[in-house]
Amino acid sequence: MAEEGTAKPVLEMVQADGADEGCVTFVMHDEDHTLGNSLRYMVMKNEDVEFCGYTITHPSENKINFRIQTRGGVPAAEVLRKGLSDLHEVCQHVLNTFECGRVCPCSLDQRACLHVH
Repeated sequence: MAEEGTAKPVLEMVQADGADEGCVTFVMHDEDHTLGNSLRYMVMKNEDVEFCGYTITHPSENKINFRIQTRGGVPAAEVLRKGLSDLHEVCQHVLNTFECGRVCPCSLDQRACLHVH
């Protein structure tokens, strides 16, 4: 257990003894289905991924176990990083589209808009 005043890690990497870098479980603290399901979707779009899934160990625990298995020796950490980056880009696009629709007239005619959509 973490001592008082010591921050617990947000992300832990759990790897079985003798397992390669392509087969890893990541423990994400203070996360739930919101991140788990959307990140699983983004990671599964990667053709180097053989399996990706997540579980919430218990409803009273606020963490998810996120498992990635890759093909061809691609490190699971690299795939996770790309999935997080891709998810961030999608979320940024949704936010930009929402904000632009609220504050500029381009929501009526996006061809005439100079904003990034």
